[in-house]
Amino acid sequence: MQNEASYQITEIAELERIYGAVAPPSIAKVTDHIHAVYRPFIEVAPFAALATSGSAGLDVSPRGDPAGFVHIEDNRTLLLPDRRGNNRIDSLRNIVNDPRVALLFLIPGIGETLRVNGLADISIDPELLTRFAIAGNRPRSVIRIKVSSVFFQCSRAIIRSRLWDPSMQIERHSLPSTGTILKEITHSQIDGDAYDEALPDRLKNTLY
Repeated sequence: MQNEASYQITEIAELERIYGAVAPPSIAKVTDHIHAVYRPFIEVAPFAALATSGSAGLDVSPRGDPAGFVHIEDNRTLLLPDRRGNNRIDSLRNIVNDPRVALLFLIPGIGETLRVNGLADISIDPELLTRFAIAGNRPRSVIRIKVSSVFFQCSRAIIRSRLWDPSMQIERHSLPSTGTILKEITHSQIDGDAYDEALPDRLKNTLY
């Protein structure tokens, strides 16, 4: 039996040999700005994954709000309000150390996703925070992203996963509850039952 290392790809040339040439449309679809044909995807997306990199490592964070929550300031700038969370601020810590970010927009029912790469900074401009207030609650900061590339991703992954197929939805009770996870991870230092009981009201009252 060959050593596992002999099957590892370590050279770009070898990788390209295995996968072959890039299809021309995959190159042509990339723009360095928010093209008019890409705007609608951002404007109707209620969810995006934010990827960052910093001294502590990599992070990918789910971001969601009413459709269009990522605001198109101009064709090279996006504004993303940082809503209330757990205060780990992993993404924000990373941005302070390394401004490179990536966004993956998902739209319910749509197979294609939209990918955006760029450089980010964090603003606490009071006027900007007020602009993104919901029910009188302002975000603590707004992430400004200077776009460097935008392109759509084809629908194969969504089709293969059947992500938007209602018959594929899983009942929440079939997986460990958040309280159960915390109880097990902390060896019962956290009361899992109490956590689960309080969670619905806590989410409702602290959404913004």
